[in-house]
Amino acid sequence: MLCVVKASDWLPFLSDAADRADEISTRLFRSRDLHVEEKPDRSLVTEADLAVEEALRELVARRHPELGVFGEEHGEKQGESSTRLIIDPIDATANFARGIAVYATLLAIEVDGEVAAGLVSAPALHSRWWAARGAGAHSGSRRLAVSGIQKLDLAQMFHGSLAGSEGTRLGPRIVRLAERTQRQRGFGDFYQHVLVAEGSGEISIDPIVHPWDVAPLQVIVEEAGGRATDRHGERSIYTGSLVATNGWLHDAVLEALRSA
Repeated sequence: MLCVVKASDWLPFLSDAADRADEISTRLFRSRDLHVEEKPDRSLVTEADLAVEEALRELVARRHPELGVFGEEHGEKQGESSTRLIIDPIDATANFARGIAVYATLLAIEVDGEVAAGLVSAPALHSRWWAARGAGAHSGSRRLAVSGIQKLDLAQMFHGSLAGSEGTRLGPRIVRLAERTQRQRGFGDFYQHVLVAEGSGEISIDPIVHPWDVAPLQVIVEEAGGRATDRHGERSIYTGSLVATNGWLHDAVLEALRSA
């Protein structure tokens, strides 16, 4: 008899993986002797990034050896099936390295190229967000839902850096879009997108991302009723940017980001 694995069946495993990640990152957070290095692209990697990803790869080997693994720090390992775990061991590593509590481990299960389930764990914020296709998005005891705001001038917009490499790509367009919204905050990284899923804002923009930055956020935002695409409107975790909205404002936001 064929055993069909539902998307939601992966959530307990993702939760266990997040527990292990949280143990490691919490122990190293704000450590006075935290080891931090700069990668060739000038992004940071800490001993926590490496330790979390190594621990989760070991967990996969014990619990689900059939899975592939795709992680930020150690790349891709092919599995025996078309299902794999995508890992961002510490999202917002720069925050982590500076002792800022807004960081998280991002985990997702991808099946045949589609993200089926995802979880974001932010232990210093004492918060988690998770979703599975067809099962909704949740945080704690709450089922998440995006806001119903339908006008840009009533919207709250989140963004990351407006200078540097991110600003070079979209900075002036983000500023012009921001001028059309009611309120703006520069939370950046994972946090801005889960806030959209919670209904605490309507727009979040990441001009430069990798698949591990996007994977769980896409399913969480979509299962909360929103939209998550790249800045050109393509629904993919592999195209290098992420725009999340409550859905009502998505086309207007994309048009604003396209405008010169």
